[in-house]
Amino acid sequence: MQRLLFFSRVAFICNICFLLTWLMRYLPPMQQGHIASTVVILGIGLSLILNVIINFFIIVLLLQRKPVKEYVPLWLVVANVLFLIAQLILLLK
Repeated sequence: MQRLLFFSRVAFICNICFLLTWLMRYLPPMQQGHIASTVVILGIGLSLILNVIINFFIIVLLLQRKPVKEYVPLWLVVANVLFLIAQLILLLK
């Protein structure tokens, strides 16, 4: 279950990149470079896919009645779920 913790952390970092990508639309343009393109790729491409997979495995743990808190901190689970809701709303909009 260490992999679930690792990928939950990676998903959280990608979700932060998603937030930065979303904010780039409203902020003055940044310099186009490697950092900006990496943030966009992680934010748009990887965050939704990884977030769906992580939340699927957390739902599987909940259905098996295993305590999620032993594997992943609760704040990380809540943050990933909230980011997934925001991503789905923006995707369906």
